[in-house]
Parts: sequence; C-alpha cells; structure tokens
Amino acid sequence: MKKIAIMQPYFFPYLGYISLLKHTDEFILFDTVQFIRHGWIERNRILKQGEGWLYIKAPIVKEARDTLIKDVLINNKEDWKAKIRAQLQPYKKIAPYYRDVISMIEELFENDYDTIVELNKASLEAICDYLGINHDIKVFSKMDLSIEPANAPDEWALNICKALGDIDEYWNPPGGQEFFDRKKYDDAGIKLVFHKSLLSAYDQKREPFEPGLSILDVLMFNSPEKVNKMLDVYELL
Repeated sequence: MKKIAIMQPYFFPYLGYISLLKHTDEFILFDTVQFIRHGWIERNRILKQGEGWLYIKAPIVKEARDTLIKDVLINNKEDWKAKIRAQLQPYKKIAPYYRDVISMIEELFENDYDTIVELNKASLEAICDYLGINHDIKVFSKMDLSIEPANAPDEWALNICKALGDIDEYWNPPGGQEFFDRKKYDDAGIKLVFHKSLLSAYDQKREPFEPGLSILDVLMFNSPEKVNKMLDVYELL
C-alpha cells in the first residue's frame, strides 16, 4: 500500500510537517503554484534570546507578484547563512543538542543554493538523515508528470495521484479538510487521509513554552530518538 503526501516546500518546518513526511512513502514538494510572500516557504520561527520568538529566513529576490514557487530565487548577495548561525547562537547555552544540530546545518550550508526549492528540499533531506528517517522527496516541477487540469483546490493532489497511477492513500494535514471532497478520491480508488500530529510541550529550558516553532527548536532540545517518538504521536481523521 503506497501512501503519498504533497506539500509546498517549507523552510525548516514545524514538527507536524516532518511527521507527515515520515509516515508517507513518497513526499512531493508542490512548487508550480504562485509564491505567497511572508508564509512558511522562506522563513520560520525559533526562540528569541530572553523571551518570545524571532524569524530565521532566506532572503528572496524580489519578483513579480505572480512568480511561481519554483522560480523564487534566493538573494545570495546577503550573507543569510551567517545571520542564521548568529540567530541560533543563543541556543548554545541552553540546548543540549546544539552542537549536533549546528553540525547538521554547517554541512547543509557547505553547498550553495540558487532557489528556495533547492534549499528547502536539501534541508528536509538533512533533517531526515539526522533523524534516521527514510525519505523519498521529489520536486513536482522536476517530475515531468502530465496531469489533468485542476478545477477545484482539492483536485491538484487528486490529479497528481491519478497520474502517478500506483497511489493507494493520499495524506494531508487536517487544516485542509473543509475544501476536500472525499467522494472524488473514493471514486478514483484513493483513500483520503488527514494526518493530525498531536504536538506536546517539551523542555525549552525556560517558561512559558513557545509552541509551533521550527523543527530546529525541537531538535535543539531533544535527542533524535525522542524526536522520532514525538513524530510518531498522531491520529488519522
């Protein structure tokens, strides 16, 4: 039984995104739709020194409003890697896995990236390798896959599954339930599943707990074994 998930390419995403990736057989980064600035594609959140949180991000070259995700370029004139390193520095004093996570990031940053999709795919693969997660991450625009036109928001995933031809289940985060027509998927012989990660607090070495931060925050405070246990806590709707 083959399970697939299709998500836009997020930048060091939250725990639930990684859980979805872990528990499906194939994960497609959907990059042929319009890029919306100030979402999760070019930025995410980590702890701020003292209290609250702040954004880490990859700077984006300004493009036309209708630019597709696949065409979004990183502004490498800015030393964004150094800035992210500096923003993560406060974890050094409080996070038990700081050195391990920084080593992973340094290895990732050894390479240069022209597009945000390249960076985000590489970062997801690095996270999976760090956690020992088997992964099959594909970029939709590179798949040379011909699909039927989508006439509704829920048909992008459906038509990709139909074009692939060997998909038994399509998994999606629970946030999209309201615009999915389950009958369309049933008629195509594809089971529609909503994956709800049951996120719990962990020790950030301070109060109050800041929920929903980047996976980098989770990795800083928890061993790979503990993180994998956290990723395995979910329900299917």
